[in-house]
Amino acid sequence: MEDHYSTLYYTLMYIHLITVIPCVFIGAYLLLFSKGTVWHRNLGKYYMISMMVTAIVSLFMPAMVGPQFLNHFGYIHLFSLLTLWSVPTAYIAIRKGQVKKHKFKMVFLYIGALIIAGGFTLVPGRFMYEVFFG
Repeated sequence: MEDHYSTLYYTLMYIHLITVIPCVFIGAYLLLFSKGTVWHRNLGKYYMISMMVTAIVSLFMPAMVGPQFLNHFGYIHLFSLLTLWSVPTAYIAIRKGQVKKHKFKMVFLYIGALIIAGGFTLVPGRFMYEVFFG
């Protein structure tokens, strides 16, 4: 059972990394360069879908560092909820022409779910800490 659990966790973790790492760069590009272009819209759709996938996958990964709630969730899972709320509401906002609302939600998402949550992955005991600091 332990081996199956470990394999499942690592599979989910790699899916999470494959979807979230490109979002760090794509999100930065989308925030810094021209808005409203076909390129921005298409890349933005990819970004939103990738962020949703990474958030959903992360909910199936138990917290390995810090306190757990319900024997599974940790504080870092709050960023998954932020993503699951921000992405659809930002999409709805832009579809309604509410550009400022869309921009606020996208900036909030990038800072919260990628910069802050990404920073938390660099604490001792987490996989990314081991990758960067051994």
